[in-house]
Amino acid sequence: MPELAYVNGRIVPIEDAVVPVEDRGYQFGDAVYEVIASYGGKMFCFEEHFTRLDRSMKELFFPIVHIDQIKRAAIELFTKADIERAAVYIQISRGVSPRNHSFPGDIPVQVVMTVRKIAGKNPPIQELGISAITVEDFRWGRCDIKTVQLLPNVLAKQKALDAGCYDAIFVAKDGIVREGSSSNLFILSEGTLITHPLTPDILPGITRSLVLDICQEKEYPVRERFFDKSKLYDAVEVFLTGTITEVLPVIRIDGRPVGNGKAGPAASALQESLLKRLKS
Repeated sequence: MPELAYVNGRIVPIEDAVVPVEDRGYQFGDAVYEVIASYGGKMFCFEEHFTRLDRSMKELFFPIVHIDQIKRAAIELFTKADIERAAVYIQISRGVSPRNHSFPGDIPVQVVMTVRKIAGKNPPIQELGISAITVEDFRWGRCDIKTVQLLPNVLAKQKALDAGCYDAIFVAKDGIVREGSSSNLFILSEGTLITHPLTPDILPGITRSLVLDICQEKEYPVRERFFDKSKLYDAVEVFLTGTITEVLPVIRIDGRPVGNGKAGPAASALQESLLKRLKS
């Protein structure tokens, strides 16, 4: 089925989609976004993603956006593409106007969406796990807002790839471990799952929330608290969580094995429980 794009009400093949050169998302990173994954032809956590999208716009003082209209457009685009396992990307910028740092006057926001097929990983990295490096967190101070200002994330990811690893883990100057380049982070230490608490320093991940809910349902010990790099290195298990990432074991960090150097049972059990929810 075709990969499609939506640009301000018009649906076209993705390769034909264009945006104006003076779009503020393009020139200033003045835009927010969401990525929704589909399973079995159904978008998962649809409402949760749009709730976060709406919050991001409000945090950046966007003009009033009728979020229900954007939802209907996303459903229309997804239905027309008819891709069973897809990533639905939604981006809303403050609009198009002559380049000026200050907010423009009364102009409409610009809405861009795409639907692309999600390619499977071979071999399956959920089973084998991945390696990662740590990098200094030099992102802006509002990582809880899902903006397109992702250059630090891009540089961190590329640094990991250049080092022969899959991803990078952000660590603050004070040593506190934050999250991955595009995912949240959990560790298993002394029988307890630990993840960074929700602050402006990390993204409030949808999958992170699901994993916490599964932990509560299964009565797995879990705590939201700060931890440093030494705790990360000493963890029995480490894994990332995200919309496309799902639950992804990290088996090596900065050249050091995590635990026994293999994907652990906690990550495997949580991935299995997550998939049951995704496909239910």
